[in-house]
Amino acid sequence: MPTPAPLPPPDAATIRGARAQRRLGRVGLGLLALLLVLLLLDHAFPLPPAPRYSPLVLAADGSVLHAYLNPTQKWRMKTELAEITPALQQAIINKEDRYFRYHWGVNPVAIVQAAGRNIFGKGRTTGASTITMQVARLLEPKERTVGNKLLEMLRAMQLEAHYSKAEILQLYLNLVPYGGNIEGVKSAALLYFQQPPDYLSLAQTVTLAIIPNQPRALVLGKNNARIVAERNRWLRQFGAQHLFPAQDIEDALHEPLDVQRHAAPALAPHLARRLVAQYPGQAIIRATLRRGPQAKAEDLTKNYVRRLHELGITQAAVLVVNNRTRAVEAYVGSADFTDAASAGQVDGVRAIRSPGSTLKPFLYALALDRGLVTPKLKLPDVPSNFSGFRPENFDKEFSGEVTVERALTYSLNIPAVRVLSELGVTTFTDKLRDAGFRRVAHDAPRLGLSTILGGCGTTLEELTALYAALAGGGKYRALSLIKNEELKIRNGASRADGQRRTPRKPDSMAIFNSSFSIFNSELVSEAAAFLITDMLAQHTRPDLPLGYQGSSRLPKIAWKTGTSYGRRDAWSIGYNPDYTVGVWVGNFSGEGRPALTGTDIATPLLFDLFNALAYNAPQHWAPPPASLDFRLVCAETGLVPGDHCPNQLIDYYLPGTSSARRCEHQREALVSADGTVSYCRACVPAAGFRRQLFANPLPEVLAFRESQGLPATRLPAHNADCRLVRGADETGAALAITSPLANAEYLLSRAEKQQLLLSCAAGSEVRQVFWYVNDQFLRAASATERVFISPPAGNVKISCADDHGRNVDIQLRVAEL
Repeated sequence: MPTPAPLPPPDAATIRGARAQRRLGRVGLGLLALLLVLLLLDHAFPLPPAPRYSPLVLAADGSVLHAYLNPTQKWRMKTELAEITPALQQAIINKEDRYFRYHWGVNPVAIVQAAGRNIFGKGRTTGASTITMQVARLLEPKERTVGNKLLEMLRAMQLEAHYSKAEILQLYLNLVPYGGNIEGVKSAALLYFQQPPDYLSLAQTVTLAIIPNQPRALVLGKNNARIVAERNRWLRQFGAQHLFPAQDIEDALHEPLDVQRHAAPALAPHLARRLVAQYPGQAIIRATLRRGPQAKAEDLTKNYVRRLHELGITQAAVLVVNNRTRAVEAYVGSADFTDAASAGQVDGVRAIRSPGSTLKPFLYALALDRGLVTPKLKLPDVPSNFSGFRPENFDKEFSGEVTVERALTYSLNIPAVRVLSELGVTTFTDKLRDAGFRRVAHDAPRLGLSTILGGCGTTLEELTALYAALAGGGKYRALSLIKNEELKIRNGASRADGQRRTPRKPDSMAIFNSSFSIFNSELVSEAAAFLITDMLAQHTRPDLPLGYQGSSRLPKIAWKTGTSYGRRDAWSIGYNPDYTVGVWVGNFSGEGRPALTGTDIATPLLFDLFNALAYNAPQHWAPPPASLDFRLVCAETGLVPGDHCPNQLIDYYLPGTSSARRCEHQREALVSADGTVSYCRACVPAAGFRRQLFANPLPEVLAFRESQGLPATRLPAHNADCRLVRGADETGAALAITSPLANAEYLLSRAEKQQLLLSCAAGSEVRQVFWYVNDQFLRAASATERVFISPPAGNVKISCADDHGRNVDIQLRVAEL
């Protein structure tokens, strides 16, 4: 094979290009190696931890409500980027580091100049520290040596690599000392000028810019004259540099400096402590509170409780909610947070107490939605026995029969228990659980009919949210304590914070709270909410405080009061279209007081709060929803009129939901001409009889009327010659034994000759009943007669039969002492 020809030698240009490529490759590899070394060093020597700030709780307008010392007992309040005004930036940068925006943490020119001055002794001795280097020193305080200065430079360059110039300036302004335990511009501005940095005048801004260089010599409140002289020197220098308008400089030069140290803001202490505990390590928490309503609510509550001390009542709690946003705008946990004698640090907004009668509006709203009641429906208000539970009204009196609206506005207990028994305790507690009632949800399996009278645990926060749902047309939303964007706090802090947080494992209560933070559903219908509001807005009612009848101080609100058993808790919760306000008054010790009632003790404070918040608010309640309609009902019962209902009136109802049961408050009967004998269809004679209407109340209502000596007409005795078994062709009220209680155990003292009471509830047609003990005939008695016996010990069967063939049996147990 022929030998291939040799390649021609490369020309000079090709050689130069190859050498250039090799040089670029080596440079690139070197830069990459340098970058890797820097990354390794940055990882091996991380930046010092971020400063630990004083927790701040802000109002909705951004003003500081409450401030706490940081864990090192310093006032170091975080200055946000938006609070660093152009004037503050220019003053600080031109005074400390005019090339701050151009260098990379170290200013080589300044270092050379400083070294020359320090070596040759010409001019003022300086350290050439940039703002970034000062931040490095403030983050890691060290003795001033050449070696430490070199470390500051390296840290400064590391800071520049991690943060923007704005964030570095922010860190500097958060760390500069102002003497004592005050650090940072915001701390000094609030504690001395009582304003945030972005509200300061030019003179005040320059004052705060010059103090960090001499924090021990220039102490505000002590060296004001010296501070003014230094401030004015810098103002003239800034004026010569045309840094600020001439007129602004002139005004600042003549501004006096008369300041002293003030206490840190301390409004809403209970909410502040709650939020700081909920968001540990968070520098700034933005609450929904409004400063004006919060301050007013605190003052009104404190002054009001001061007047109650002579009655032995020492505490109160208040919650104010915006109905449209469900944001809490005022939060008063106690009358005086500093009152240790009355446990002032207890948070009454979250304390679990007995709600008294405050749950009744919600019960009736649910009953309206189930078609069980309408506003004009009449309910029995008579002595009643609900499987052993015998409720009483607050005044120990009975009204016979009352409408639903009267039962609610007069807060009657017996009708409420009757409605709850028809609705079902489980249905009621399930709805309360949906409304965020934590204690009720926990205790639900053990709760009974007494729940509606306060036999459960609730908080002022839960009740106020429930009433806000009524004000909002039945729509429930959990109350908001912080602004929505603040929820992002849980995911970590901003870069300027420098803090990387590991999410904490939430406890069960936190999970429960978070589940309700986004919950928004219909608890009751808009129609039911409207009807309840219409009832609660009535001003002709017994729970008006003394002196408010016809008063111009009566606000235009719907409200409900409540008093717990033993007069330990007084409640009053009200709302208008704009606000819902909840008030609790009592003692954190749980001690009851004779004067402690929702009407006379809690409601006056409620009215004062509404008059302060919305004195001139128009009463623009929403019109009735389209889902409501009107119908005629019998005035005697509130039911759809029957054949014998001459007196009728108009009532609201929910079409397709409200019961259509016809009224039978009167029954037509066939009686003899003299009215002494009644007939059934089987025994009615061909002549000599007439038709007559007789009242047909419930047996317990009839028994109550007779016991009170009220008119109570019963049917005449049935025809004795009737061959038909009595009751076979007619209907009547069921016979019931009201005493003793079924399945109960009675302990009787024979020495004291204690006896057992026998009583029953029978219809109006019943004249006589027959009592049996252990299937042995005892005696006959009238339907309303009270019979006393001495039963044998052991298991006892009690039977009762009426003169219409109905009978009932119960079992009980008797023990003897």
